[in-house]
Amino acid sequence: MPEKLKLQKFVDELPIPNTLSPKMRNNNSSYYEVTMMEFYQKLHRDLGPTRLWGYEGTFPGPTFEVMKNETVYVKWMNNLPNKHLLPVDTTIHGSEITLPEGRSVVHLHGGRTPAHSDGYPEAWFTRNFEQTGPLFEREVYTYPNIERATALWYHDHTVGITRLNVYAGLAGFYLIRDENEQALNLPKGNYEIPLLIVDRSFNSDGSLFYPSEPSQTNTSQHQTNTGHSQQDNAALPPPHPSLVSPFDADTILVNGKVYPFLEVEPRKYRFRILNASNSRILTLKLDSGQPFYQIGTDGGFLETMVKINEFILMSAERVDVIIDFSQYYGQTMILKNVTKTASPETTDVMQFKVTVPLRSTDTSSIPHYLGRIEQLSPWMATRTRDLTLVRLKDQYGRSLNLLDGKMWMDRISERIQVNTVEVWRIINIIDDDPHPIHLHLVDFQILGRQPFDVSHFKNTGKLIFTGPPIHARPYERGLKDTVQTPFGFVTNIIARFGPFTGRYVWHCHMLEHEDYEMMRPMEVF
Repeated sequence: MPEKLKLQKFVDELPIPNTLSPKMRNNNSSYYEVTMMEFYQKLHRDLGPTRLWGYEGTFPGPTFEVMKNETVYVKWMNNLPNKHLLPVDTTIHGSEITLPEGRSVVHLHGGRTPAHSDGYPEAWFTRNFEQTGPLFEREVYTYPNIERATALWYHDHTVGITRLNVYAGLAGFYLIRDENEQALNLPKGNYEIPLLIVDRSFNSDGSLFYPSEPSQTNTSQHQTNTGHSQQDNAALPPPHPSLVSPFDADTILVNGKVYPFLEVEPRKYRFRILNASNSRILTLKLDSGQPFYQIGTDGGFLETMVKINEFILMSAERVDVIIDFSQYYGQTMILKNVTKTASPETTDVMQFKVTVPLRSTDTSSIPHYLGRIEQLSPWMATRTRDLTLVRLKDQYGRSLNLLDGKMWMDRISERIQVNTVEVWRIINIIDDDPHPIHLHLVDFQILGRQPFDVSHFKNTGKLIFTGPPIHARPYERGLKDTVQTPFGFVTNIIARFGPFTGRYVWHCHMLEHEDYEMMRPMEVF
């Protein structure tokens, strides 16, 4: 790790990402072109310009803003260099030395999209589509936008280097609007602000730091009982560069600025908050003690507003909250990360300064009821799947985390008939942070979590529960596409798989885990 830079906090104003304009629009469809490129951007007043990769030459990328049922066509164009700006480990699947380093593919995270436009990890392409992956199908993606109003995001999803491409800057917001949202009288326009939160580390010249050597923690012994044999011999020396799993950086950025501030009026604001970090867990709270009024989660609005003082966001999770600054004129407050593992450098996220005089009367509302969600029940399920999160070691002694003990290239085991409902019981026996599990194609509901006897399960493969089921937290009871799966619990989710068929994936959204085998294909037929 480089020496930690002592960057002064709250000296840069929060940037607001630009909204992307279509190249063409007619009736109920629009066409966009988006180019991935290398560029330099100042991320802090006292840092030199940082070399980044991003969509349209910005980090974060520009925001899409589209209507429900508007068919959106996007031509994603790769203008990235052939050589990666971060260390590439060529020993992991899909990242062999024979493959181009400047490859990319885009996933609309949370989108219910046809398989050919989902951003399958092996559908990558290089500059001008000169080289393509084995499952590349088309240059223009189709997004039908059949979801309810929600905040999705788009990011790189290239097999073997997703962690590097996202860390380099390939991420942005994608907002879907609908008539129900417009009728709710929420804060809007300048009073609705997306917040894309990440962690990054920097060298003294302002360049990104990303580790190329695993620490002792990453090569430590782990207890496993997975049915996979492990090497009894001493581990081989790790390759160089080597994947580091996971990686928490030491500086927080919001919308591409380190510890920014935002000047606000004494009125209500709506914030669309995304944790786009590779692995870092955020537990967000205001140091003023005032509440958040949460109105939505990954898949759009909750049924009813939830008043909360803090909430946890793992990688890829989103919340939609209103903060009421009306009683705080002249004051400042800090959005804090109070996760127990946070370092002093990662406890402050950004600052709000309630210093702008009220420009007009605030007529926006904090609605209680937001709209009905179809509740799925276990009796509707045609199948219940038990899927275990396990860990073993690779030949270098590094952590190798697997979904149900299977590697990426193993035969597809999750084959699901279209439009059927399934319950997935995710059984976590990996003793560390929860894993954020993301399913493509679907929104799901969290049925609850239940503790179990891990030792007994490892020895017998049978579940003995050690406590009653625990309901989903109030702020995660809407539609989700990413779920926190704590160690020693069975996390139960339910989803209707459709309406599209084809090959999709499910994976851990700790990107270092995803890149190294903690991702599996699934087939909807």
